[in-house]
Amino acid sequence: MSEHLCHPMPPSAGAGAGEPYVQELAPGVHAYVQPDGGWCLNNAGWVTDGENTLLVDTAATLRRAHRLREAVRASGAPLPSALVNTHHHGDHTYGNSVFAPEATVIGHTACRRETLRAGHQLHQIWPEVDFGDVVVTAPTVTYPDELTVHVGELEVRLIHPGVAHTPGDTVVWLPERRVAFAGDLIFHQGTPFLLMGSLAGSLRALERLRALDARTVVPGHGPVTGPEVYDTTERYLRFVDELARDAHPRGLTPLEAARGAELGEFAELAESERLVANLHRAYAELDGRPPGAELDITAAWRDMELLRDGRPLACHA
Repeated sequence: MSEHLCHPMPPSAGAGAGEPYVQELAPGVHAYVQPDGGWCLNNAGWVTDGENTLLVDTAATLRRAHRLREAVRASGAPLPSALVNTHHHGDHTYGNSVFAPEATVIGHTACRRETLRAGHQLHQIWPEVDFGDVVVTAPTVTYPDELTVHVGELEVRLIHPGVAHTPGDTVVWLPERRVAFAGDLIFHQGTPFLLMGSLAGSLRALERLRALDARTVVPGHGPVTGPEVYDTTERYLRFVDELARDAHPRGLTPLEAARGAELGEFAELAESERLVANLHRAYAELDGRPPGAELDITAAWRDMELLRDGRPLACHA
């Protein structure tokens, strides 16, 4: 495989500021990147042999999902007969109905459960956004630990790393191409988000990702990158862990701990307000709560806004 395919770069022309773009990562493997990777601007992708296509994730709005559909067609690939959701959040699943029922939706068992439970989650958070007439479409094929599917002769492994970003994460791993679609286990140039998952589980998931030995990593948000992104993510997670272990015994609230934190290198990451939400999760684990245990999402969301001096979090979609 050529060095270009191992470390693909986004196009320097033809994709305007903030416009989605397609990167060919390897023969038959494409990433669909939506800048700037902020709230609700996720990445997707597809794998094809020219006769069959498997799509990885969709988009937050029906308008964006239809643009993704047209990008698949424009690449010369047939429309997907299978669709994998890396987790249940609406920016990765709201567009499922644009591709189903022609595409069978696949996900972890917990992804199906949480998709149905969450319903129109993004509508509730950002009621002013035109997401479209979204029909919540959960996976109809589920798996507990690992599942292998094939696109022609190409093996595609679906791996559940345990509770990490959410209870139902999936890594889409192409061993023959050494490409990993990591979903929101990885936010490249953005702040990780653990509120609905696990801090300890996210660290374990990184080790699972490292063991795959991918050359190319498609994050859930942000530009396509290489495995060096794991180191940055781990440093951030350990920073959150150390901050929580210092502040929690002193009786500081997550918001007080976040306000007093020196972000250092992590100040450059987008959506730095997620620190306080991550501390809510870290505190819960220090209290002995199990990974993925339900927390007060409203309180954590309010704390993120307070960390932004009361400014609401903006949906970028």
